[in-house]
Amino acid sequence: MASPPSRPGTSCFHHTLTSSRITWRRAGVIRKEALFIEVVKDSLDAPLGGTLSDAIARLADSDDLRESLIAAARAWVAGIRSNPEILALRNVVARELHRFPELGEGWHDAGPERHHPAVAGALRQLVAQGRLDVPDIEVAVLQLYSLLVFPYLVFSAYGTDIDDGLTDRLITGGVDMFLGHYAPRHTEP
Repeated sequence: MASPPSRPGTSCFHHTLTSSRITWRRAGVIRKEALFIEVVKDSLDAPLGGTLSDAIARLADSDDLRESLIAAARAWVAGIRSNPEILALRNVVARELHRFPELGEGWHDAGPERHHPAVAGALRQLVAQGRLDVPDIEVAVLQLYSLLVFPYLVFSAYGTDIDDGLTDRLITGGVDMFLGHYAPRHTEP
């Protein structure tokens, strides 16, 4: 006896329909994941804000390097503190790296100079002028970032904030520590 033709409600038709829905859902998820990755990468690669870019550009021409670096650091930290969306996005990325490892790989492959080219450029200028002694720009950029920005990333990951008084102490102490380490060492003949 021949089996009856497939019609809605039979298992064969239902299986095909269900498989098609799953395939389309997966395609939608993949598109959403790709979009998420691109949005995050664009945000992480975003250029520095105008105030910070201007402060960094003035470093090489400054008469008082410490005060100018403190002004640049304040602009950098203010940019982070005034943009909770970027902190939240960075926290999401940190939480989702297990699902989207290409985000971490992309940042690692690009290196800190790609994300902070203005800072790296300013440090190179200061080295060329003899105002700093920085043998490894990549390390120096990471150290400056760690001294000035990293505390806000850690605190925001736990849903807390750093008050203005501590912010000022972190900035001035961080700049003093950085300059103390990279001050030119003049040796007498």
